[in-house]
Amino acid sequence: MIQNMIKEGKIVPSEVTIKLLQKAIQENGNDKFLIDGFPRNEENRAAFEKVTEIEPKFVLFFDCPEEEMEKRLLGRNQGREDDNIETIRKRFKVFLESSLPVIQYYEAKGKVRKINAAKPIEAVFEEVKTIFSPEAEKVKINSCSIL
Repeated sequence: MIQNMIKEGKIVPSEVTIKLLQKAIQENGNDKFLIDGFPRNEENRAAFEKVTEIEPKFVLFFDCPEEEMEKRLLGRNQGREDDNIETIRKRFKVFLESSLPVIQYYEAKGKVRKINAAKPIEAVFEEVKTIFSPEAEKVKINSCSIL
């Protein structure tokens, strides 16, 4: 079911995704974790926060133009069923309609850390490392405590 939904560029139901995430979080036993590609819509966000009682410390947003995203996805050669132009365009449309409002929600709360993902992959990775570095965390904590 999940594979078919991904192939169609659709969003997997929240209850399925949340149960899988909750299991992974519990099995991990760590109080810090990175969730890639979730929440995908407002319903996902609200359900996740309600069920898990977890609100993210921050949201990492890779801001990438559609053309660059298409180029990278089509060039990654991973043999994925959803790496075709039709599905990629459907996914981008779903992102604009469903996922972007989630980014805007967290942006209003000051929790979005945006990266220009149109840069070369190595430069994007360097920005990500900076965001997750202990020094960046100290700066974020200190700036919050001043408020």
